[in-house]
Amino acid sequence: MFISVFDIFRIGVGPSSSHTMGPMLACARFLDALRGQEDPIPGAGAPAALRCTLHGSLSLTGKGHATDRAAALGLLGFVPATMDMEEAEAALAELSRTRTVTPEGLPEMRLDPEADIIFDMGPPLEGHPNAMTLEAFDAAGALAQRKVYYSVGGGVVVDERELARDVRHEPVDKAAPYPFRSAAEMLAMAKKSGLSVAGLKRANERAFRTDEEIDAGLDTIWAAMKSCMDRGLAGEGILPGGLNVRRRARGLQEKLRTVDNRLAPHASSERLSMYAIAVNEENAAGGRVVTAPTMGAAGVFPACIQYWLAECGGAPEDVREMLLTGAAVGGLIRFNASISGAEVGCQGEVGSAASMAAAALCAVMGGTAEQVEHAAEIALEHHLGLTCDPVKGLVQAPCIERNGVGAVKALTAASLALRGEGEHVVPLDACIETMRQTGRDMNHRYKETSLGGLAVNLPEC
Repeated sequence: MFISVFDIFRIGVGPSSSHTMGPMLACARFLDALRGQEDPIPGAGAPAALRCTLHGSLSLTGKGHATDRAAALGLLGFVPATMDMEEAEAALAELSRTRTVTPEGLPEMRLDPEADIIFDMGPPLEGHPNAMTLEAFDAAGALAQRKVYYSVGGGVVVDERELARDVRHEPVDKAAPYPFRSAAEMLAMAKKSGLSVAGLKRANERAFRTDEEIDAGLDTIWAAMKSCMDRGLAGEGILPGGLNVRRRARGLQEKLRTVDNRLAPHASSERLSMYAIAVNEENAAGGRVVTAPTMGAAGVFPACIQYWLAECGGAPEDVREMLLTGAAVGGLIRFNASISGAEVGCQGEVGSAASMAAAALCAVMGGTAEQVEHAAEIALEHHLGLTCDPVKGLVQAPCIERNGVGAVKALTAASLALRGEGEHVVPLDACIETMRQTGRDMNHRYKETSLGGLAVNLPEC
């Protein structure tokens, strides 16, 4: 099994990797399918009009997650990693005026966002709760192309054929020297090779990239994370969406600026929460964010990196080790369970993020591979059953504060693991499988639909 560190940490735009970034990428894939005339409908003419239908969670919380906006941008030809925000806004304004798109390499096509981006409030498609159908029609109105895509979490998009594959039963990827599919395999390989978890991950990455390329990519990820955090710490005002959530990271920073950790040791953990809140406020505002492993949980991991550097005197080179270690754990969770809130609830988002961050902190604190695995397990175990019930479908309440709390849990898990020898009752593999089963059994109202929990009870208070 090989899931790259660059598949876990991906640069995009908020507020959601599955509901914003994923749909934009799905639309980009659809345009590529049109350019390559992939699976065209026999007898149809050239594409002249487009339609996008959102299903399941993408529909139910699509307005709050700006999914319709993301789909329009994707069909205009924008992609998250390189999108210029001012250019995107201008293109959306032009689309509103002309009701047409002309992506590179394709003819002009009709697209009325109000009529052609449809929120299907009926039952979700069977494959995954985050589904969207993209269609192209010729000038006579005949269907020329149709594709169904699924946004499975962390900005990853698959089509129907890809979704049907059960990767857990596919042959091991022999290109990677340490293709661990479970935490137990990871520990066995670490023991046999003498490598750390980050060392195993780097060795696998080397099968596809040079060390220089790996390091440059990791540095780019951290730079994007830090830039997002800095913007969040400088931001003021009310977040968009109508919930009237006021940004608070800057105010927290001002209040904590003069607090001496020696006199108030808890101030360190307050700063840890502040770093996470800053990232997720920027995410809620639709800024540039890094999935870690999702955007709804994007604050936990960079907050723990910044905590290690600013509060613990960590070295800059430690950042690469933290990213590699976290990606190893995130890959295991994604491979064996899910990181999608619409599939397993927030245990798969903030729970996974805390697990990754706990492992990373434990590693740079000097933990063994066994202690790193234990730290990841502790953090994930104490997020089991966590629901995803965003108020008004916005990635704000309870999401922003939840990242702050998740970061503190990650630090606690790392500290507890370091006080042991790595032996513990519940292995990480069992915890991941429990999360998968819990998500499967969880009522759909609590999996990013805004049909239950805080999303329905807050207005009644």
